[in-house]
Amino acid sequence: MIEPLHTAPPLLAARALAFSRNEEPVFGPLDFHVDAGEALLVQGDNGAGKTTLLRVLAGLLHVERGQIEIDGKTARRGDRSRFMAYLGHLPGLKADLSTLENLHFLCGLHGRRAKQMPGSALAIVGLAGYEDALVRQLSAGQRKRLALARLWLSPAPL
Repeated sequence: MIEPLHTAPPLLAARALAFSRNEEPVFGPLDFHVDAGEALLVQGDNGAGKTTLLRVLAGLLHVERGQIEIDGKTARRGDRSRFMAYLGHLPGLKADLSTLENLHFLCGLHGRRAKQMPGSALAIVGLAGYEDALVRQLSAGQRKRLALARLWLSPAPL
C-alpha cells in the first residue's frame, strides 16, 4: 500500500460546532472541513441556521460549543474576523459615496490594504465606467456587484 504524502491541514475546519439561541438549538453539532481551493455549500430551509453558521464562522458571533480551526490551529473570534470576509443580506455601502469612494473607504477600515486596486475590482464585477456613480444611483444588481467587489479586495483568505 502506498502511504500518502503529508498533506496540509484544511484551510477551515469545524469540529462539533453548535449554536443555540435562548436555549433553543439553531444548528449542530456540525463537523466539516474545507481545503484550499474548495467551496462549502450551505443549504437548508428558512430558519435552519445558515446565516447564523456563517456569522459564527466569520467571528461575528461567538462559538457556543465546538471548535473552529484555520490552517490546523484553533481560531479565536478575532482570528476568524481577520481570516474571513463576510457579506450579509445588506451590502453595507454608503449611498452618498461613489462606487470607487466606497471601495477606498472600506479598504481603509481597520488599516487593511487591498490585495488589488479598487478600480480593477470594479472591472472584475462589471462596473467599469461606474467609478464616479453614486451608490444611490445604482440598481439593486449593481449594488450587489459592488458588494462583491468588496470581497474581491479583502485580504482575508476566506
